[in-house]
Amino acid sequence: MIRSAASLTPQAQATTRWLMGHALPSVAIALRARRGDLQGEVIRRTSQSQDLPLDLFDEIRAAGPFYRGKFAHVTARHPIVRETLANPDVHAGIGLDGEGPLARLMAWSRESQPLGPITPPSLLATEPPDHTRMRKLVTRVFTVRAVEKLRERTEEVAATLLDDLEAQAARDPRGEVDLVDTYAALLPVTVICEILGVPAEERDDVRRFGTLAAPSLDLGLSFGRFRQVESTLTEFDHWLRHHVDRVRRSPGDDLMSQLVAVREDDGGRLSGAELISTAGLVLAAGFETTVNLIGNATALLAEHPEQRRRLLAGESSWANAVDEALRFDPPVLLTGRTVIADTEIAGERVRRGHVVVTHLAGANRDPDVFTDPHSFDVDRENAGEHVSFSSGRHYCLGAALARMEGEVALRALHERFPELRVDRARARRRDTRILRGYAELPVAP
Repeated sequence: MIRSAASLTPQAQATTRWLMGHALPSVAIALRARRGDLQGEVIRRTSQSQDLPLDLFDEIRAAGPFYRGKFAHVTARHPIVRETLANPDVHAGIGLDGEGPLARLMAWSRESQPLGPITPPSLLATEPPDHTRMRKLVTRVFTVRAVEKLRERTEEVAATLLDDLEAQAARDPRGEVDLVDTYAALLPVTVICEILGVPAEERDDVRRFGTLAAPSLDLGLSFGRFRQVESTLTEFDHWLRHHVDRVRRSPGDDLMSQLVAVREDDGGRLSGAELISTAGLVLAAGFETTVNLIGNATALLAEHPEQRRRLLAGESSWANAVDEALRFDPPVLLTGRTVIADTEIAGERVRRGHVVVTHLAGANRDPDVFTDPHSFDVDRENAGEHVSFSSGRHYCLGAALARMEGEVALRALHERFPELRVDRARARRRDTRILRGYAELPVAP
């Protein structure tokens, strides 16, 4: 049977998106990496391991405010990262815009693209005035005060999960349990689902959506992985629309109900697409990075038992330990931007159309800002100056929630199991490049 052109078009568009967004850039970057391009080498090395390429960050910083690579202006300097992300002429995302044939081809390919964390109208991909309007609306229901009201409930969730963790470990021949599967993932997904009114029986679906969609931030996906990610995003979109309709019909006192109903003083509200996109971003980003934070921090504290002892003795701050873990082993490696008008950053002219890559992980190890940056120190006075939550107008909306959940999760875990052991030999890092954390972290309570 001959298939119609209409049915073939989405497939052709998806293939074009993969070719232009993953296949061709991967080949070009690999070639440049072999010729010494530092950003190409960063991408090559992080595709093979989640170990931070600290030596490359040093080389990028030594090149000046920006390392001028073949494909991007790159910085790993803390103040330059902040200045770049605050610049109004530097916009979120990397993509082809304009009237050229390649730009038109990419625009055509995106006609069937599913909504994702870095596709408009996501807050990660929009700019003022739309970004300002959307963020103003959403911020009202994710304030620090609202988050603090969730602390007691988060502590209850942690206690219940730790009961289950202990019981599972007791049944295991090794006396071990995967911390990611039983605790680090379940705590934030439970909390964020309660925030957004997701029924308990659907929380596993939300967790699956977030895990399978995480590589959507990466560059260089295989065609099979790319199709899996887009299929997951499509399924997630369908589920979100059903959930939003359910909340509209039967609103409760959860934040999702408030988000559906929220209005600006002038009568504006989130559009349907904006609401779906924002809800999806909050659900997925609201727990994926926190999973990584809890796992990364637990592994670090196991490597530094004296610092763990000080925390348990009340000699050091759990809140500061969370910030130091975020600085030292951040859940997000980097973020990319595009210059939309000739501008100046750190005294250097950067022209319209240039891509700028800000290495958040590199900025967190800037020796001009952090003394002895490659040492993990829960008592570091300026640990909170990290840029793991980005900076500027795109500063992470859920930063307060992530910090609170991380503090509660780590304190509860280690107070219950002060001698917690991590089986590093059996631990496995995620295979994503941008999001960094553990896929499996066996621990013995």
